[in-house]
Amino acid sequence: MVMVRIRSRDGLERVSIDNTNITVSQLKTLIQNQLQIPIRSQTLSTNQSLLLAKSPSDLLKFTDMSNPDTPLSSLSISHGSLIFLAYDGERTIAGPAVRPAGSFGRKMTIDDLIAKQMRVTRQENPHCDSVSFDRDCANAFQHYVNETLAFAVKRGGFMYGTVSEEGKVEVDFIYEPPQQGTGEVLMLLRDSDEEKLVEAITACLGMRRVGFIFTQTIMQDKKDYTLSHREVLQAAELHAESELKEWVTAVVKLEVSEDGGADVHFEAFQMSDMCIRLFKEGWFETEIGEDADPKLSKMKKDVVVGTKDVKEVDNDFFLVVVKILDHLGPLSSTFPIENRITQVTMRALRSHLDRTKNLPFVKRISDFHLLLFLAKYLDLNSDVPALAECVLAQTAVPEGYQILIESMATT
Repeated sequence: MVMVRIRSRDGLERVSIDNTNITVSQLKTLIQNQLQIPIRSQTLSTNQSLLLAKSPSDLLKFTDMSNPDTPLSSLSISHGSLIFLAYDGERTIAGPAVRPAGSFGRKMTIDDLIAKQMRVTRQENPHCDSVSFDRDCANAFQHYVNETLAFAVKRGGFMYGTVSEEGKVEVDFIYEPPQQGTGEVLMLLRDSDEEKLVEAITACLGMRRVGFIFTQTIMQDKKDYTLSHREVLQAAELHAESELKEWVTAVVKLEVSEDGGADVHFEAFQMSDMCIRLFKEGWFETEIGEDADPKLSKMKKDVVVGTKDVKEVDNDFFLVVVKILDHLGPLSSTFPIENRITQVTMRALRSHLDRTKNLPFVKRISDFHLLLFLAKYLDLNSDVPALAECVLAQTAVPEGYQILIESMATT
C-alpha cells in the first residue's frame, strides 16, 4: 500500500493507493471515495501554485496531471509525495465545516498559505555586510578557551561594538557573563545588575551589544554539523532578544589537521529571518532528548522544506554566513576578564596599573574589563560616565579620579 499526501485549501490529507502505476483518473476516483470530493470538481497538479488559482482559466494552466491516462509513476510520484488539489464547491471534513466563498473557493494569497504552512528556505544574504573583530579582544577570548579550558567545556560571551550605516559590524570587546559550560551545553547565568553596569559603560563609549560568541568543544569536532540544535536555539533566543537586524553569532572552534596540528578557527553567521520568526512564534521544540540528532532542529508541527512536509530541519538552513575581518580598536583587553575561573581582585588592579605606569592614565584605563571592575565600586550616574567619556575622547582623566583609582589599588 502506498500513501500520497493531498494538499488543498482545507490543509493536508492522505490518500491510500495500491501502487504508483495507477493513472490520474484512478487517483481522482480514490480521492472521491476517500475525501468525498467529486471527480468533476477536481484539478490536480504537482505545482503548489495551483492553490493560488482564482478562476477556471487559471486552473487550465496546470496541465501536468490533466491527462486522465497518465500513470503516476511517470510523474515521479511515489510513497509520501505531495500532490496539490483545487476543487469547486464545499464539503464537510473532520472539524469545522469548510464554506468557501465563490465558485472556486476562498481566494488564497501567499499570506494565507504561509499561515497554513511555514516554508523554510535558505537565506542567501545577511543583513550585515561583515563583522570585524578587534584583534586583542578576539585573542583574549580564544587564548582563554584554548590554553585554560583546552576547548573541553563551552564558553560564551556578548560582543559589543558598533554598526555602521552600511551594516558593517565592529566588535571591540567581549563581555563574559556568569556561566556554566559542559562539553555539549552552555548555560548562561546572567546577572541583571552586572549587565546594567555593562550597558551603562557601553552607552557612554558609544557602543552597543552586537552579537554573541561561543565555543565548540573538542568532543564536538567530529560531528557532522555546523551548529547543533542546542546552539541554534540559544543563538536564536539571543538574536530575537536583541531586536538588532545586524546581530552576529560567532563560533570559535579548534580544527585539527591531518598531520595532527590544531588551529583556532573563527566563523560568523546570522540566524536567518525565518529562524528568528519560527523561534518567536514558538515553532521550535525546546525539550531535546539525549538521542536527538544534533544536526536537526525539531519543530512542534510540520514545516515545508523543498516539497516535503517535515518536523525536523537541517540546522544549516538557518545559517547565513558573514564575512570576517579584523581591526585594532580603541580599547585594550589586558585587564583580567570578569567571571572566569580566577576572581578579579584589587591586586589585579594594582598589577595592571604597575604594568602600564609608563602610559598616560587615560590609556591605562582604556579597557572595558577594567571599567567594569571599577564600576562596581564607583557611582554609576556620575563617576562611570565621567571615566567612560575620557576614554571615548582620549582626554586627560581628572586628577581626583586618578588619585581615587590609585588608592583603590592599594586597599
